[in-house]
Amino acid sequence: MFGLVRSVQVREVQGEVMKLLFLGINYDPEIISIAVYSSGLCDYMARHGVETKVVTAKPYFPHWRVFEGWRGPFWKRRKTESGADVVHCPLYVPRKPTGAKRILHHASFALTAAPVTLWRALVWRPDVVFVIGPSLVAAPVGWLAARIGGAKAWLHVQDFEVEAAFATGLIKEESRTGRAAKAFERWVLRRFDKASSISRPMLDKLRQKEVPEERIYELRNWANLEKVTPIEGVSPMKAELGIETPYVALYSGNLANKQGLEVLPEMARHLAHREDLTLMICGDGPMRDELVNMAEGLSNIRFLPLQPLEKLSDLLGVADVHLLPQIAGAADVMLPSKLTNMLASGRPVLATAHAGTALGDEVEGAGVLTPPGDGKAAAAAVESLLNDPTRRAEFGLTARHRALERWDMDAILGNLHIEFEKLTSRQAALVSAE
Repeated sequence: MFGLVRSVQVREVQGEVMKLLFLGINYDPEIISIAVYSSGLCDYMARHGVETKVVTAKPYFPHWRVFEGWRGPFWKRRKTESGADVVHCPLYVPRKPTGAKRILHHASFALTAAPVTLWRALVWRPDVVFVIGPSLVAAPVGWLAARIGGAKAWLHVQDFEVEAAFATGLIKEESRTGRAAKAFERWVLRRFDKASSISRPMLDKLRQKEVPEERIYELRNWANLEKVTPIEGVSPMKAELGIETPYVALYSGNLANKQGLEVLPEMARHLAHREDLTLMICGDGPMRDELVNMAEGLSNIRFLPLQPLEKLSDLLGVADVHLLPQIAGAADVMLPSKLTNMLASGRPVLATAHAGTALGDEVEGAGVLTPPGDGKAAAAAVESLLNDPTRRAEFGLTARHRALERWDMDAILGNLHIEFEKLTSRQAALVSAE
C-alpha cells in the first residue's frame, strides 16, 4: 500500500508558519521517562512559533493502567498551556506486559492513532511529521501521514525496542517473531527523511542498520536546568519523607524489567551493616511488587511512590548517590532518560554499565561504573563513595557541569528548530496520493 503514494500537488513551505505533527505513545500528564521529552519538545516548539499538533495515547505509564479520569473507548482532545493541540487515543494496556502483550499494546495505539494522524496530515498539511520510537509499530502511520501531507518524515529513536526486547528476554532473537521484528525495524528506519537518536553509540546503531549518513542527527535528551538545581546542604524533602539516616542512595523512576532493578535489593543486603544509609526506591511499574518481595526483611530499603514534578529538584537533592541500574546488553540500545536530571542535580551517579557503552561514556567522570547485575560490586562502590566526601563532591561538580554543557534544553531544542527549517526549506514539498 505504501508504495502507491505518488505526487499530485506542490506546496511551497517557505514564508509560512511551520507546522509540526507529532506522533508518540507517551506524553503529559505522564511525568517520567519519554513523556517528559515528548511534551517538552512540543511545548518548546509551540512557544517558539511552530504550530504544533500532537497525536498520543491516553496516559498509562509507569503504572501500566490508564489514569483515573481518562478511561473509556473514546478519543480525548485538549489544548495545552503552550498552545499545542493534543489528541489522546484509547489503547490496550496490559496489567503485566509480556512480549506478546507489549506488541498488542503498541499495535492498538497504531490502530487508534492512524485515523487521527492521517486525517490531520491530509487536511492540515504539516511541514514535519515527527515520530517517536517507541512506539516503532506506529512509525509506518507517521511515515504514510508525511507522504500524504507533503511533509518531511522524522523518526526519533529513544530506545531500540527490538534489541531491548532481545536483551531483556521478552522476545527470542532467532524466533519467528524475532526475525520479523528485525526485518520490520530495518524497513522502517530506512524510509524516513531523518532519523535521530540520543547518544553517539545509538547513532552508530543507526549506521549499522544502514540508515544513510546524511539522514542521521543527534538529538540528545535534556535537563530542565531551571527546574533542577543543586541543593546545598540537606534537602528539605528528606525530613518530609521521614528519612533519618545521614546518607541516601536513590533510585527514582520506572520499575520495569528492562532496567536490571533486581540488583537494588541485593545491594541493600550487602549494605545492611551501614546503619547510616537508606536505599530509597521511588517509583512505580510492573516490577514493584517483585522488588518489594525481594527486599523482605531489609530495614535499610524504602519504597515510595513517584513524587510530584514540582518537587523534582528537592527529591533529587535528597540523594548522596544516584543509582542507575541497567541490564547487560542494553547500555548501547537505550540511554535512561532519568540520567539527565540526575546529573543536573549535582550528585554522583553509580551506573551498572561497562566503560565504552553509551551509558558508560555519559557517567564517566561524574560517577562510577560497576558490572551489570553485580550487586556486591555496586554495594562496595556506594560504600566507597560514602566514605570519601571529597570524591563525591568532585563527581557532583562534574555532573552539573556536564548537564550544563551537554543537556541544556534551550540549546538542544533551539538547534532542532533550526534543523526543521533546514529540512523543510530544501525544496518545495510534493504532496501525493494515489
